[in-house]
Amino acid sequence: MRSGSILTAAAATLVAACAAADLDPIVIKGSKFFYKTNGTEFFMKGVAYQQEYGGNGSVSAGSSYTDPLADEAICTRDVPLLAQLQTNTIRVYAVDPTVNHDPCMQMLSDAGIYVVADLGEPKNSINRDSPEWNEEIYSRYTAVVDTFSKYTNTIGFFAGNEVTNLPNNTFASAFVKAAVRDVKAYIVTKKYRPMGVGYATNDDEQRTDLANYFDCGDAKSGIDFLGYNIYSWCPPSNYQESGYKDRTEEFASYNVPVFFAEYGCNKKRPRTFDEVGTLYGSAMSKVWSGGIVYMYFQEANDYGLVTIGSDDKATKLPDFTSLASQIAKVTPSGVAMASYSPSNSAQACPTQDSTWEASVKLPPSPNNAVCSCMVQSLNCTASSGISDDDIKTNFDYLCDPNNGNYCSGIQANGTTGVYGAYSMCSPNERISWAFNAFYNDQTKNNPKNTDPCNFKGAAQKQTGRASNACKTVVDQAGDSGTGAITSAPTPSSTGSSGAAASSTTGAAAALKIPSFSFGLLQMTVYVTFAALVGAGMVLL
Repeated sequence: MRSGSILTAAAATLVAACAAADLDPIVIKGSKFFYKTNGTEFFMKGVAYQQEYGGNGSVSAGSSYTDPLADEAICTRDVPLLAQLQTNTIRVYAVDPTVNHDPCMQMLSDAGIYVVADLGEPKNSINRDSPEWNEEIYSRYTAVVDTFSKYTNTIGFFAGNEVTNLPNNTFASAFVKAAVRDVKAYIVTKKYRPMGVGYATNDDEQRTDLANYFDCGDAKSGIDFLGYNIYSWCPPSNYQESGYKDRTEEFASYNVPVFFAEYGCNKKRPRTFDEVGTLYGSAMSKVWSGGIVYMYFQEANDYGLVTIGSDDKATKLPDFTSLASQIAKVTPSGVAMASYSPSNSAQACPTQDSTWEASVKLPPSPNNAVCSCMVQSLNCTASSGISDDDIKTNFDYLCDPNNGNYCSGIQANGTTGVYGAYSMCSPNERISWAFNAFYNDQTKNNPKNTDPCNFKGAAQKQTGRASNACKTVVDQAGDSGTGAITSAPTPSSTGSSGAAASSTTGAAAALKIPSFSFGLLQMTVYVTFAALVGAGMVLL
């Protein structure tokens, strides 16, 4: 009896150890995902998992979010239900890098579930209408990478979700691609294990240009995978009528993994998920690495698999049963990593025209040390208590071309590919540059202006001097701030310093500065508006 008890105890210990063990990391080779250790091809059987968040690049700065992986009780409730769907991947749209995710990530790991996390959040992401790639957004994105890099069930990250969705905002893609480039470089610099950085695109007329743009050119700035949000299979439908056949043929030559980052048309409820068998069948599994059903939680848009009651209990909806039934039928057939020899190559970059405006020239990489050097060299900077409203009001005036040339060093144009050396700095640092440019101009050309560094208290004087370490940076950028900085100092791991240092929390992090990445129609509208603002503004 004793020996039997010992064996039982040993077996229990082994089971517990296996349950707590890290999941085998997912790696990328060519256009496919694989389990790192055994080399089996990995197909996502995924579910989008986040309440009340769209993450589509247009969320207002006042929006809030709830991190779905920060509440142990909620994960305890939901992970078993996700497992019933044979889920092996969830997508989360916004996470808080400052809180503990260990319990939820361990529960997911124990259930064999991996995570793809979007890097942005409502107050700090690349906005399609006024895109920027700056210190605050970079700090946010890399903080998410830092937080989730330790979990082996993190597959990777989305640097953007449907940021470009119309011909008149394609220029925003240049800023997202810069984010892809810099987050990939950050992962390498930090010596983290390989994790992919991708983009989630929508199914519209820009689909081909978007897919090609994010894949083309230098591999260091190209995506590691592409998520495709598609809702075109609306019953009754089939492989041909849904457009699945056309999309599969289009992506057959793609050289990185592609998968459905959202799918599941809800025009007819309950959803039957007839497309599941086709998605994981022989025709599509050669090209697609599975997909992620939208969405776990029932909300006003009526896509839910479960509903959460006032008692916080989850109740399965008919969609849950349908999906569980369809997923149980599929066993996608893949290839072994060892015998797989990728043959596809990167796509050609799309030609700039009226329907595709994004330049292949990308914004500069955020570097808070460069920005600190710039601020140190100025004689007129933003005051320490400057408000977001003051920043915006003064930008509207100083960056209006009709009022002077005060913003060349801080503006970014995703259409022309012209970016000021300091365009990646924080709003406080950039308005300091504009204040100083105005101050220098007035001091030289308008002696009647006896207080050109005031701006109703928004600006303050300082004695500008560049340290030896900063002199090269300032000289390379030049007086106009448009020169290329080739000897940038190593950025610090914390936020910017100096008189114009800014916070990465609150509304300041979401403040949008005129980028002038406009098509002709938008430029005409903006200049007209800015002229009206400038005409009614008294600065001094």
